[in-house]
Amino acid sequence: MKRSRAAVWAVSALVLALTGGVATPAAAAGGPVTHEENDRVPEGAEWTQHYFPSSDGSDVELHADVLLPEDLPEGEKVPVILSAGSYFGHSGQLDVEDWKQAGPSARFNDFIEGTDLFDRGYAFVMVDVRGFGGSTGCLDFAGPGEQADVKAAIDWAASQPWSTGAVGMYGKSYDAITGLVGNNLNQDALKAVVAQEPIWDLYRNIRSNGVPRSTIVNVSNTYNKIATLPQLPDDDPRYLANAEYEEAHPECLLANTAGYQTADPESEYWKARDLAAGAKGSDTPLFVTQGFLEWNTEPEAIQEYLGNHQGPQRGWLGPWDHKRGNDRTPDGRLEMGREGWFAETMSFYDQYLKGVEPSVRYPDYAIQDSTGTWRAQDSWPVSDGSTTVELGDGSYVDNGGEAGPAPENSFFTWSEPLAKDVRLTGTPRLSLTAEGHGNVMIKLYDVAADGTAVMFDEQVSTVDGGELAFDLKSTDWTLPAGRSLAVEIGTIQANALNDWIDTPSRKKIEVTGARLELATDDPADDVATEGARAPYLDTYLGIYTSKLPIGKPEFTLP
Repeated sequence: MKRSRAAVWAVSALVLALTGGVATPAAAAGGPVTHEENDRVPEGAEWTQHYFPSSDGSDVELHADVLLPEDLPEGEKVPVILSAGSYFGHSGQLDVEDWKQAGPSARFNDFIEGTDLFDRGYAFVMVDVRGFGGSTGCLDFAGPGEQADVKAAIDWAASQPWSTGAVGMYGKSYDAITGLVGNNLNQDALKAVVAQEPIWDLYRNIRSNGVPRSTIVNVSNTYNKIATLPQLPDDDPRYLANAEYEEAHPECLLANTAGYQTADPESEYWKARDLAAGAKGSDTPLFVTQGFLEWNTEPEAIQEYLGNHQGPQRGWLGPWDHKRGNDRTPDGRLEMGREGWFAETMSFYDQYLKGVEPSVRYPDYAIQDSTGTWRAQDSWPVSDGSTTVELGDGSYVDNGGEAGPAPENSFFTWSEPLAKDVRLTGTPRLSLTAEGHGNVMIKLYDVAADGTAVMFDEQVSTVDGGELAFDLKSTDWTLPAGRSLAVEIGTIQANALNDWIDTPSRKKIEVTGARLELATDDPADDVATEGARAPYLDTYLGIYTSKLPIGKPEFTLP
């Protein structure tokens, strides 16, 4: 026996009323809406809108778009794939789009269609976190308020009459971050998280060891804009009223902008948003992707997060930029290079939300290194050794390099040419003692015998005299036999490829005792797995290849 849309609506309304939420019909009155009634609804689904309170005791009201299998039999329950974030507004994701009527966001229609999600017996729920779409409250990117929203969303999705109580989270970028938040909350109902290209620690994405990035301005501006997007006039009246929250509360946008200006990494503002630290002891099964050549959500604090997380892990890691696992180039090549994103993702959800044993044995980690070759590993990083490279002493003028690289604004240290291939993996760490005040930048280069070099890792920091130590971005780069590692230390070079907003001191900085800690691995031990070369790798090589003068070797890599 199949339940009617009216019956579904009545049950949902009753449950919500009993739990403090109020169900409201979608844009078309009278209950759930199908694709035939509104072409924004994915085929095979019924769409409803719902409202419920956040979990922090505030007056914040959250909005959810629910997509259920259209012909779900009466009394049957399904597991829930939940995505929570900023991009689910009915008028558009980043800006007002050319929609003719209100409807659920198309942000993850690729996932819905690519997995035949409703035919497989899942619900898909999109929740606007506070400040966005049909939710009230001041936006609070990954902060305590948004964490309360994620908790409420998980609990609400698990408690619905059509839900088995098993919830998985899915997302990319912002809604991958909320997936990490969900993992950190230790909610019993959350059974699995798929997080593509997240930020692992917001401070490190906004400031690099005290040096602000352009994100200090453009991220707050972007989300302030999204929070104030006009919505479509035919939407639910309650949705429209909630969407205008910022008009009555202009302090929300001011507070969001001010938060990003917080400089102290030990402040409560940033400590609350350190997701890597917050992952300690968490155990939700986790499937992540990370581009080591990311320009948006850089590979910073990923190793710390994965090390603190104690549950099952799955990952695709490699030399791509800000992409989804299923994204393709205009000519049809997979952006990450590996087939089967949706099949592997659904196998992951089936295992942890339905208890279905996988029919395919996927590697825990599928990793593509800088040669474009894929390998399988049980964890990441895996290394067969570590070394501390003594970089010695040097000096530079912190002049910002406005006139271009020059001997006065940096110094280099070179390795002997390698006798065999060596992979640098994990998170390199620089330590030094500095005399002077200003900024420092470190770059790692893969250098051929003729001086042709590729910069493959970098990091910056403020310098204020004394001892200093900081992590570079995580990496997975293979140096072929015959090539050398070059390390450059100096001023933050001013060029179009840098997104740091630094203030050069114009002072000379003396560096002593510089050391670089590296984890190394022998590629000869690799276990091959399927996958092609990520197209962005060649784009990156074209941008970041230059010619360096050959220096005298001063250290040897193992």
